[in-house]
Amino acid sequence: MSEAASARSRQGSLAGVPLGPLEPMLRAWLPRQRWFAGKGRPITRLRLVSAVELLPPGASPGLLHLLIGVDAEGSSDCYQLLLGVRPNLPPGLAPALIGYAEQGPYAGQAVYEGLGDPRLAALLLERLRSPGALGPLRFERDPHAVIPAAPAPRPLSGEQTNSSMIYGDSHILKVFRRVGPGINPDLELPRALAAVGCTRVPAPVAWYEAELPGSEPLTLGVLQPYLRGSDDGWQLALRRLAAGADFTAEAHALGRATAEVHSALADALPAVALDPEQTARLAAGMTARLAATAREVPALLPYEAGLRGAFDALAASRGTGVAAQRIHGDLHLGQTLRAPDGSWALIDFEGEPARPLADRRRPEPAVRDIAGILRSFDYAARSHRPFAPAWADDCRAAFCEGYARTTGRDPREDPVLLRAYETDKAVYEARYESRHRPDWLHVPMAAIRRLSEPQRPAHRLPPAPGGAAHPQPHPKPPRRPLA
Repeated sequence: MSEAASARSRQGSLAGVPLGPLEPMLRAWLPRQRWFAGKGRPITRLRLVSAVELLPPGASPGLLHLLIGVDAEGSSDCYQLLLGVRPNLPPGLAPALIGYAEQGPYAGQAVYEGLGDPRLAALLLERLRSPGALGPLRFERDPHAVIPAAPAPRPLSGEQTNSSMIYGDSHILKVFRRVGPGINPDLELPRALAAVGCTRVPAPVAWYEAELPGSEPLTLGVLQPYLRGSDDGWQLALRRLAAGADFTAEAHALGRATAEVHSALADALPAVALDPEQTARLAAGMTARLAATAREVPALLPYEAGLRGAFDALAASRGTGVAAQRIHGDLHLGQTLRAPDGSWALIDFEGEPARPLADRRRPEPAVRDIAGILRSFDYAARSHRPFAPAWADDCRAAFCEGYARTTGRDPREDPVLLRAYETDKAVYEARYESRHRPDWLHVPMAAIRRLSEPQRPAHRLPPAPGGAAHPQPHPKPPRRPLA
């Protein structure tokens, strides 16, 4: 039997599964996952979008690939699951248990998180080493890349909006959990940058997608080289702060690296100029996010009018509009890696996972990324006791100067645009902290107070009380460098 015919047979063997026996356990398990976006909203419906057995029926352990539609009070998302199936679960896999099937083809067997099983995680890498199709799944790779066989897999620990596996010390695989039609920027942008010779962002060496009827392909996972010996930018900054050490040289170099990536993206993909009407809509979107956040986070209410002034100024100031291009979209120190030779790399180009994929693929002003890094310096400084405002100010200035060294234009030369994006970022942070870490809401609130005062320059950070230990604003765990 051909592989395609075998794949059709395997899908057929799942026809009786349509979630029936799996639904109760998935309803209980999904809301507990870090990457599940519907927290706090009851699941109203689960739908089977796609099911493929990655091993022949009857194999033990089995590996079941599912795409599940999840409806939850006004939202509808699609999630990728990789489920292991075994008659008996070894003690070492107990934390991965989802439940025991009571009926159907898996009756009496343990169903568990497949990526927690080294044997199944190794199988996924082997699929990426061997391009081809399996039902709706399509596996592709760079034909020039060397992917070693059978390196030992281990999960990347920490809070993630996706799941990542490290294979030996050579590669890292990001498995996207919440997926949608269209190429994910974390595959699209690094490939585009590699095509124009940019080495600041590691190029994907393999990836896999789902091709569903009537839909654009869904990006499901990306394999990239894994660099050893590099420092996560967030952790490096915190260590320098704790040692009372200067960080301006690193910030300057990071500014240059960011500018190089922005310049390469502008060369690789279409850039546009937002006309005044589009710029006004951009400002209106910021205003709407502020209003929605103020309703959710009452601490913002006294500052709402002052914050709105930054967006009104943006809408009123753009006689010729704003330059826009493809950008990182969620840039902060935790998305950067510094190699032992002092060079910087940017990683995780997925953008803010909570935003629709189509929004994350739109051109935006590059200053959005710059505002993200500037806010990240503030976060780092406020994690230090006592609060180190001069450290943040110096790093912010050095970053902007490094950026200008490459592009010829200092981001602070457009204070209205920079202020609007810093304000929008601080509002986002306030919502995030209120939802997930209310004890740290004071960190963005210090910026909210500053940014609501129209006389203060947008690129300065005055001292503020407090300074509790604080991680990055929307943490993705430190990723090791990609070589």
